[in-house]
Amino acid sequence: MLETLIALCALLLPDDHAELVFAGDAMQHQRQIDAARQADGSLDYSGYFTSLEPYISSADYAVVNLEVPLGGAPYSGYPMFCAHDNYVTALKDAGFDLMLSANNHILDRRDKGVLRTISAFESMDAPWIGVYRDAGHRWQHLPFIREINGFKIAFLNYTYGTNGIERRTPIVIDYINRDTIAHDVSRAREKGAELIAVCIHWGEEYKLLPNASQRSLARYLEELGVEMIIGSHPHVIQPMELKVSEVTGRPFLTVYSLGNFISAMRTTDTRGGAMVRVSLGRGADGRAMLTGASYRMVFVEPPVGKGGNFRLLPSESEELHQSMDSRRKAFVRNARAIFDRYNINVPLDTVAIVRSDSIAVKK
Repeated sequence: MLETLIALCALLLPDDHAELVFAGDAMQHQRQIDAARQADGSLDYSGYFTSLEPYISSADYAVVNLEVPLGGAPYSGYPMFCAHDNYVTALKDAGFDLMLSANNHILDRRDKGVLRTISAFESMDAPWIGVYRDAGHRWQHLPFIREINGFKIAFLNYTYGTNGIERRTPIVIDYINRDTIAHDVSRAREKGAELIAVCIHWGEEYKLLPNASQRSLARYLEELGVEMIIGSHPHVIQPMELKVSEVTGRPFLTVYSLGNFISAMRTTDTRGGAMVRVSLGRGADGRAMLTGASYRMVFVEPPVGKGGNFRLLPSESEELHQSMDSRRKAFVRNARAIFDRYNINVPLDTVAIVRSDSIAVKK
C-alpha cells in the first residue's frame, strides 16, 4: 500500500522536495577527550566527521542527539559527561543544523550546566531543542518550526529521564509526558507545521529490539498524527519502519534507535550506529508527505598510533585501519541482521559518498 501511495504521488508531485538526515548519540567519553587534547591544552575535533561531511551536508537539514552538556571546564566522560564547546563546532562544521538536548545526561553538570549549555548554543548560533531557561523561555522557543525548501517542519525532543538527577531551579527539561507531547503537537499544527518529527530518548540500553513501552508510545504518537519518530538512547541500533499510518492514511516513519553516532564504547554493537535519510515531497493535493527513507551505517575508528584521534567513517569505508576490520565486520553483521529482518520500507543507502578531496567511499 505504501509503495502504491508514493508511486502515485510521484506521478503527480509538484517539484517541491527536501531531504532530512538524523543521526544518533554524539557521546564524549574520557578517551575521546584525552585523544583530542593538543600540546597547548586545547581540544581538537576537526577531523572527527570529515568522511561523513558530504553526506550530512548534502541534506537540506540535519539533526543530531548531543548527549553531553556543555558545562565548561573541567571536561569529563562517563558517568558525568561534560564536553568542550569545540565539540559542537565540529558537529556544526560537519553540517548539522539542530542539536537535540533532552537526554538522560543533560543534567550531569546540574542546572548550571544546562544554563551554560544554552548560552553556549546561543553564542555559537547552534539551534537546539529539549532544554530551556524556564517555562517562559520554553513557550518562546516552541514550537520549533523550520521552513526547509518550502516545507514547514516542527521538531520536538523529549527524554525518559535524567538518571535520577532533579532540577533545583526553574530550568525546563522536556521529559516524556503524553499530555505535554499532545499539547506541543497541537500547538505546532496551529502554528502551521506541515510535518512533525518527534525526537525521543527512550528504550533499554544495548537492546537491539524495541520494548513494549516504546511500541506503546509510538502508537500514541501515531494517533497524534505526527509523521516522524526518531529514537535514541539504547546506544545500539533498533529497527526502522515506514508505513501508511492507520490514523492519517499517510506515510509514517518510526526509527526506534539510531544507536551511537560517535563514542568510545567498545562492545560490538556500540561501536557504531546508523543515520536515516528522509525524503519529503507533496502529493497531488499539495500536502507535504514523506516519500521515502533509507539508512546508512557508521563506524567509529579509535586512535591509531601515537597522536591519533577518533574519527567517524561510513561502515563500508576503505579508509578504515586494518586493525579494526574484524570489529567493523562484526558490528555490520549484527546491525544488518536486525535491519534485514525487521526494517519495513527503509533500505540501505548504497550511493557512494564523494569527498571534496576526491576520495570516494565506495559501495
